[in-house]
Amino acid sequence: MKLTLPPQLDSTRATLEGDAQRIIIIGANGSGKTRFTARLAADASERHPVFRVSALTALYACTDPDTREGSVDMLYESATERSPFMRGDHHTQFERVMALLLLDEVLHLLLYKYSGGDMEPTCLDRVIGAWQDVFPDSRILREGGRLLFSRKDDGDAYSQMRLSDGEKAVLYIFGAAVLAPQGAVVFVNSPEMFLHPSIMGMIWDKVEALRPDCTWIYTTHNVEFVASRPQSTVVWVRGYDAEAQRWDYAVLPAGAPLDDEIYTTIVGARKPVLFIEGDGSHSIDAKLYPLVFTNYTVRSLGSCNKVIEATRTFNDLNSFHHLDSHGIVDRDRRDAHEVAYLRKKRIFVPDVAEIENILMLEEVVRAVAHYFHRNEDRVFDRVRKAVINMFRGELKQQALMHARHRVKRMVEYRIDGRFPTIDKFEEHIADLVHELRPRDTYNQLVRDFRGYVDGGDYQSVLRVYNQKSMVSQSNVANMCGLKNHEAYVAAIIDILMRNVPEADRIRRAVTRCFGITADDASAKLPDISATEAD
Repeated sequence: MKLTLPPQLDSTRATLEGDAQRIIIIGANGSGKTRFTARLAADASERHPVFRVSALTALYACTDPDTREGSVDMLYESATERSPFMRGDHHTQFERVMALLLLDEVLHLLLYKYSGGDMEPTCLDRVIGAWQDVFPDSRILREGGRLLFSRKDDGDAYSQMRLSDGEKAVLYIFGAAVLAPQGAVVFVNSPEMFLHPSIMGMIWDKVEALRPDCTWIYTTHNVEFVASRPQSTVVWVRGYDAEAQRWDYAVLPAGAPLDDEIYTTIVGARKPVLFIEGDGSHSIDAKLYPLVFTNYTVRSLGSCNKVIEATRTFNDLNSFHHLDSHGIVDRDRRDAHEVAYLRKKRIFVPDVAEIENILMLEEVVRAVAHYFHRNEDRVFDRVRKAVINMFRGELKQQALMHARHRVKRMVEYRIDGRFPTIDKFEEHIADLVHELRPRDTYNQLVRDFRGYVDGGDYQSVLRVYNQKSMVSQSNVANMCGLKNHEAYVAAIIDILMRNVPEADRIRRAVTRCFGITADDASAKLPDISATEAD
């Protein structure tokens, strides 16, 4: 089936054809996706039968029935006019679909009685079969021209009107699907409505299996639904020019490797995207970075590996979304070569070991002290001495952890090669310990770290010192007049939110830590893909 999509901003129109039997139209609220769907349905109706399904409207009485050809309301109106068995007092599409299924049942029974032959499965038979696959503990009974429902562990039978909204939605969807015209283009509005995420995918699998002859077009903003429909062709509606009646949209090929988080970002983003570590509600990253990089949509993804993969995927799909994107991961124990590699992948690495160290940057400490009317020179001098003394006590342990990290990376690089025989591989492994020289690496790190301590090089200590309790152990909070380290973190966030003069000092300090030297701390991140690591 060939479908021509509505006009784009440049008046061109994309075309879907061939295997595009499942299409998802997705977009943020207000992006114009509903108008896009209406235009697509109107254009499709010129060449194909069109059928509309919406559980959102089906369960409630509507004073303005759908008068479009082939709609549930029109099928019902036609049936009441031509059949003496049909009542005309059903007011919701849900009730009308159930009535049409029972009418089809009666007509099949009459045909069987008067013509003989085999009794073909009715529309209701197919709906009941799908229903019981989804709800195996529920039974549907035919009794006196109506349907009754019961549970296997409960003998009481009840009418369809006592079903939950979710159960009614499933029954309506199955019923509407079997009533759709042959070869129809079926437009489904908000397919996730009333459905629990755990069974949503299964339900729509059943629906599509009931009608493999149809093309299914779903309109949604729900990313869980998108994730439940693999191998779909996705049309992302980004905006709408109402005066010209044209849309800004892009077509994502079926099976493109996007997860829920990426879809969420794409659909909701209006600004460049910045992927960060940590969770979205409790981590320091999620609280700090949106207030620093204000020109970006900031998304927390958890681990550094997820940040790296998401940034790669997002940039691979740049032609689809046209949004700039970067990632931020902690430096941890990465050396200059690893930092350079990540920067080529548009991943920013700060000039400190981890997020807690950003809170200990000299200018950040000074800004907080000044905000609470403390002598910032005295406060920072004490903090600097405390941190360096902490590092001095852990110097060899820190050097060992850095050495282990470097050796691990070198091993990964060295064994990730091609060897013609197992003998060659064994020879390579046997010589590896001599090539790695872990003790030499460790000794050099100890010398470097002692140089930082002896020289009072606070910034270099922050770059290599992995110690998440640094904020609490340094006593910076008390020196700034705050109760504890949680209050210190909260104070930094509060200062940034209030946009007081100290906020600019903090933003400049943080952005400089990422290599940004612009006076405007909210400026876009620079293109680092072609730069070298510091």
